[in-house]
Amino acid sequence: MGLEAFLPVAFVIGYLLGSIPFGLILTRLAGTQDLRSIGSGSIGATNVLRTGRKGLAAATLLFDALKGTAAVVIALRIGGLDAALLAGLGAFLGHLFPVWLKFKGGKGVAVYIGILLGLIPAGALVFCLLWLATAFTTRYSSLSALVAAFVTPLFLWWWFSEPKLTSLFVALTLLLFYAHRENIKRLQSGKESRIGEKA
Repeated sequence: MGLEAFLPVAFVIGYLLGSIPFGLILTRLAGTQDLRSIGSGSIGATNVLRTGRKGLAAATLLFDALKGTAAVVIALRIGGLDAALLAGLGAFLGHLFPVWLKFKGGKGVAVYIGILLGLIPAGALVFCLLWLATAFTTRYSSLSALVAAFVTPLFLWWWFSEPKLTSLFVALTLLLFYAHRENIKRLQSGKESRIGEKA
């Protein structure tokens, strides 16, 4: 298979990896209530935290990040940067819109970090530092993700001047903002739950 022919395969591999609902799998194995029936209904780590199981939330964060990392690393080694970028996009879309869950998935923050980690670790560090700084001062997980995702592409363009890489994370940031549209409304109305709250 030529490199050009591998590009759509890379996207599909990324989508399939990204669509693995680790939050749902782990909470079911642990015997908690259906993750989609509490909090935001999301399958991500923040909603897992609302079950009161911090270990499960940490595991969800780790595995969701690693599926993004795995997608881009596998594609990068087989097909190069273009394949890795498509695999990263596929993984992100798979997490947000998993076919197994009627296209209702998570918000994409951990996968965003994982894709960064696989492609450009310095970007992952910047994202995490921005997230932590915002979370520490506001205790809003959603706002922290939005701030970090907004700044990260700007950092990538300023520091690395790599158009393809920056374009991918601009697209992921727009998708992340879309996934957080209800959170944005709650932030504007002052009704958004803070980190650690079970609402």
